[in-house]
Amino acid sequence: MLLNLAQSRRALFFGGKGGVGKTSVASTTALAAARAGRRVLIVSTDPAHNLGHLWQRSIGSDIVELRENLYGTEIDPDAAVEEHLAAVGETLYSVMPENLRGEVSRHLELSRQAPGTHEAAILERIADLLVLGLRDFDLVVFDTAPSGHTARLMALPEIMNSWVEGLLRNRQKSEKFAAAVRGLEHDANREHLVESRGQDPLIERDLRIRRILLRRQSRFETLRDTLRDSSLVSFVIVLNAERMPVLESAQLYEQLVASGVDVGGLVVNRRSPSDAGSFLAERRALEDSTLELMPSTLTGLPMDELPLLPGELSGEEALGRFADLMT
Repeated sequence: MLLNLAQSRRALFFGGKGGVGKTSVASTTALAAARAGRRVLIVSTDPAHNLGHLWQRSIGSDIVELRENLYGTEIDPDAAVEEHLAAVGETLYSVMPENLRGEVSRHLELSRQAPGTHEAAILERIADLLVLGLRDFDLVVFDTAPSGHTARLMALPEIMNSWVEGLLRNRQKSEKFAAAVRGLEHDANREHLVESRGQDPLIERDLRIRRILLRRQSRFETLRDTLRDSSLVSFVIVLNAERMPVLESAQLYEQLVASGVDVGGLVVNRRSPSDAGSFLAERRALEDSTLELMPSTLTGLPMDELPLLPGELSGEEALGRFADLMT
C-alpha cells in the first residue's frame, strides 16, 4: 500500500498518535521512493525535530540533501511564527495611518501567544513548501505532529478561507457606506466618484486592503483544493496495535474525512513477532485481538503492517533495512 501511494501521489501526509513511529515510517517511505528514482522532499512539521535525530544529522529549516534524490527540512514553529507576524505586520503598517503604528505593534505582540497564531504560521509554511514541492520534486512527504494538532491543521484552510470571505463581505459593506458618505459630503455624482478614485487616499487604502484579502483568499483556496485532491494528496494514519492508538486513529480518520482529505491507508507499526518466545507471542496475540476490535471506519482501508525491529532505527543504513521490508 505505502509504495503504491508513494508512486501514485505527489504528496503524502503521515499522522497519528504521538510515539507510534510516524517519523520512521514517513522517512522510510521517502527513502524507498528515492531509491526507486523519484526526487523526494520530506518535511517535518513536528516541533520535536525527530527527523534530524532519525537521520543522525542537523537538518533545520533550510532544505538539505540527505542522500541522492532525497532532501529534508524541518519547520521551526518559532521561526514560522516570527515570519508570519512579520508579514502580517508589514501588511498592517502599509494600510494603517501613521498615528496607529503603536497600536499595530501592540496588537502583533499580543498575537504572538494568541490561540491560532501558531497553527496559522505553520499552515503558511506548509503551503509554501507544498507549492515548492509540487514544482521541484516528484513527491513531498510530510511527517506531521500528533493527531489533534494535525487534524486542526487540515481543517484550517477551510476555516481561514471562510474568515477571509467574511472580512471581504464586511469590507464591501464598509466601502459602500464610505462611498455614500463621500457622495453626500461632496454632493458628487457617480462620474465624480469614479474620477476621484485615484486621488482619494481612503479609497486607495480600501482597494489595497481588498487586494491583500483577495490574495490571501486565493492562497487558502489553492491549499484547500490541493489537500482535497485525492489524485495528488493522500493521508496515511500510523498506529500501533494498542487500544489508545486505535481509538485515536478512528477519531483522526473522521476529522480528516470531514475536512475533505483522502485517507489512503493505515500503517500498523511495530508488530510483535509470534515466533520469538512466549512473551512476544502473548504480546502478538493481544495485538491481534485489539485489531479485531478496530472500528468499521478503519477496517475498510488498505493496511500495511511493519514489524518491531530488534535494534535502534536510526541513520540511513537502518532506515534502508526498514525500507527493504516494504518491498
